[in-house]
Amino acid sequence: MTHHLQTPPEKAEHPHYSVADIFRKHIGEYKKSHRLSYEQSKAVSAIINCRTPAMGGVLKFCSNSKCKKWEFCYKPCKNRHCPKCGAFEKAQWLEAQKKWILPIHYFHVVFTIDHVFNPLVAFNQKLLFNLFIDVAARLLKEFGQKYLGGDIGFSLVMHTWGQTMQEHLHIHFIVTGGALVSSPSGYSWNPASHKFLFPALLLSNMFRNHFCFELANLWVDNKLNTNDGALDVQDMLQQGLSKNWEVYIQPPLYDKEKLLEYLGRYIFRIAISNHRIVAVREDTVTFKYFDNRDDGKEKLMTLHVFEFIRRFLSHVLPDGFVRVRHFGLHNAGCRLKLQHARRVLGQPFELPAILKLKFLDWFKKISGSDEDPRLCKFCGKGLMLPVREFGPVFGWRLFFHSILGFFSSWKLAFP
Repeated sequence: MTHHLQTPPEKAEHPHYSVADIFRKHIGEYKKSHRLSYEQSKAVSAIINCRTPAMGGVLKFCSNSKCKKWEFCYKPCKNRHCPKCGAFEKAQWLEAQKKWILPIHYFHVVFTIDHVFNPLVAFNQKLLFNLFIDVAARLLKEFGQKYLGGDIGFSLVMHTWGQTMQEHLHIHFIVTGGALVSSPSGYSWNPASHKFLFPALLLSNMFRNHFCFELANLWVDNKLNTNDGALDVQDMLQQGLSKNWEVYIQPPLYDKEKLLEYLGRYIFRIAISNHRIVAVREDTVTFKYFDNRDDGKEKLMTLHVFEFIRRFLSHVLPDGFVRVRHFGLHNAGCRLKLQHARRVLGQPFELPAILKLKFLDWFKKISGSDEDPRLCKFCGKGLMLPVREFGPVFGWRLFFHSILGFFSSWKLAFP
């Protein structure tokens, strides 16, 4: 069951729904008719247990001797598919990326696999994900040498979903607007035009041809899982080669902070965030999405809860797969070339030291307030400081923690 509604009505207060709540209520029934992979089971378990007694945590007491109130603080799961995790990790990651950002403009480039290959990708995720990345990265390096005469730098993040969580395999690249050129006399920087990086049509056609050629080699070598012959690879290749593929090259970005924030939005994005879920009924889930085929208008979609779960879990990545990668000047193996690029662009030769981001500094920055987040909610004077750490809580201990948590909340409401 799928319903599309036009622009949502005026914003109104509604309960806070979460993917974890949907899993808790429906995953048992879903498993009776659907088989979960190891990675999917692990993701479901992590999302359900995130910031609950099952993850363990710390017991905190107020430092104000006249207050003496306490509370439990439970640990996050830190699973990369969890809607509740990643905010602080994103800030830490962005801070660490400042070392390779150069004082130049960057281009946003998007490669997309034709949807005809979606069924094949579902049975060969890790193999075809890596093939996709390898072909796209190799072409960008070749175009950098051909059109800019040197080494470019780029970072990528791979996504597998569209706005409605349907399969939509694509890669976002952030590419330097120029290349480091090596000659017998030394190094120089060849800047790209602010309006042109590479010929998009040629890049699109070469990407289509190279990807299909490499895929055909895997098929001939019997390295593809075709679901016992149910998938017609030859027909997919014929359809894929007959279509026009599009590599999208967006106008350049200039500001360093905006560039990092822009990159962070893509790197730490998941299939759907909790704030997009607007209603959960007995057997349906309604969420917001932007319809790119209708000028990006915000609309609502209602799915049967099993279809919602299926779509979400279809984007759980294989264990060990790295979806964020760096190439060229952005790669750690090209540290010396990056230093030369910095020098010719007027920056210090040595890479900057990256200071570890502290949680309190980050929290104050995003909240816009100087108030300490550890401030006691009961008395407003002391700080809630950790006094004891505890591991995962199960069985009768879980019941005990629930009772204590209830009294903690009750004391907050009636101090």
